[in-house]
Amino acid sequence: MRWVVFLRGVNVGKANRCQPAVIASQLSRLGMINIGAVGTFVVREDVSESALRAAIAKKLPFKCEIMICPARDIIKLASKDPFAGQPSGPDITRFVSVAAKRIATPPPLPFNLPSENEWLLKVIAIREKFILGLYRRQMKAIGYLGKIEKLLGVSVTTRNWNTIEKVAKILRQDSEEFSQKTTK
Repeated sequence: MRWVVFLRGVNVGKANRCQPAVIASQLSRLGMINIGAVGTFVVREDVSESALRAAIAKKLPFKCEIMICPARDIIKLASKDPFAGQPSGPDITRFVSVAAKRIATPPPLPFNLPSENEWLLKVIAIREKFILGLYRRQMKAIGYLGKIEKLLGVSVTTRNWNTIEKVAKILRQDSEEFSQKTTK
C-alpha cells in the first residue's frame, strides 16, 4: 500500500530540527519522496504501516508523532474542492490538519475562533482524520490552530492546502503511470 506521512512539530523554530530530504534519501528503498521541509512524505512502495513508522522513527534524532494516511485517502480528499464557496484571498490560508486518529464525535460545523463574527480561524469540515479550515494571515491566528487539538481531544499536524494538492498530484501521476504499465 502507498502512504502519505506527516511529521508533527518538526523544524519549528529551533526545536526538533531534521532534514526531511536526507530522511527520504535514507529511506529511498521505500520509494519515499520528500514534500518540503516540514516533514511531509509520499511513500510509493508497498510497506506495512508499522514497518514504515518504525523506519522513520529510527531516522529521527528526537521523538515525534508520525501521522500516516493511506494514499487513497489523500486522493479522495483532494478530488473535490472542499473550499468552494469559502472566503479566499491573499490574507486567508486554506489548511488541512491531519489528526493522529479518526475524529469519533466531531463538533457542530462550521466553528469559528475566537468568535463567529470576528473569526481568525474557521473549521469548515471534518472528514475522518482530516480537519479542513481557513485562517487569516495574522499572528494571533496561529495560536488558534493549537486550540483545534484541545477542542477535538486529538493531536494534529497542519499543512497548507497547496501541500495537500501537491501530494495528490504526485499520487495521481503515480497511479496513471502504474495503469499505463499494467495495460501494455
